[in-house]
Amino acid sequence: MNASKSTLVAAIALAAIAAAYFALRGPAPRPEPVVPVEEPSALVPAPAEAGAEPPIRYPIEAAEPVRQAPEAGPLPALDESDATVGAALDGLFAEGARPDLLLLKDIIRRIVVAVDNLPRDRVAPRLWPLRPVEGGLLVSRDGDAVVISEHNRERYAPYVKLAEAVDIRYLAALYARFYPLFQQAYEELGYPRGYFNDRLVTVLDHLLATPEPAGPPRLVQPKVLYEFADPELERLSAGQKILIRMGPDAAARIKARLREFRRRVAGGVAAPE
Repeated sequence: MNASKSTLVAAIALAAIAAAYFALRGPAPRPEPVVPVEEPSALVPAPAEAGAEPPIRYPIEAAEPVRQAPEAGPLPALDESDATVGAALDGLFAEGARPDLLLLKDIIRRIVVAVDNLPRDRVAPRLWPLRPVEGGLLVSRDGDAVVISEHNRERYAPYVKLAEAVDIRYLAALYARFYPLFQQAYEELGYPRGYFNDRLVTVLDHLLATPEPAGPPRLVQPKVLYEFADPELERLSAGQKILIRMGPDAAARIKARLREFRRRVAGGVAAPE
């Protein structure tokens, strides 16, 4: 797999679980705020950090090396990187078929926004790099009780399969290779003294700490959108709710991928217990 093709796969893998966010909706969701998706770097900016520059906890230079390094070459400018991704997409799939999943405009910026938003309470769906999964949330009813249906996991199967198809060694190597573009996008987001790999590892740890409900979570629908009936689950972040909504099997498979990726980009620093 060459660098251009693998770069696209890396982008997909980093964003694959983000698409699950859109599933927990009632039959008539509230419209999302209109935001200019053409300029993700200018959206939901974080306050500029003050004071001394914080120490880097997970330097990308310390990421685990791989036996075969990806192809080297000059990086495109961030504003011109979409063409590289688009060209790679044409050659990645059989006969040039292009699945209508990725939003290629400002793809690196969208990935950075998605990673940064996962531990938050709410996210901006228009900024995510993947289109939502098709259809609405599937639920099961037993009298007044409503739970997420076991069949709901089928809606996420293509995304889980995609994540499992990625060679994590190459994903980590390519992430390191193209890291300057991710770092630039992160600084543009409003973190001039931040370090994106530190944020990425922190988010991975947050997702890996997602609780595992003993059974299908019960839901309530106080207004338009479904919510978890358990207040503890409802207080979870957007990213943790994604994993719970996917179902225990899919969540475990995604966590395995995230855990391996984290090991390779964290420079040997173990995850918290």
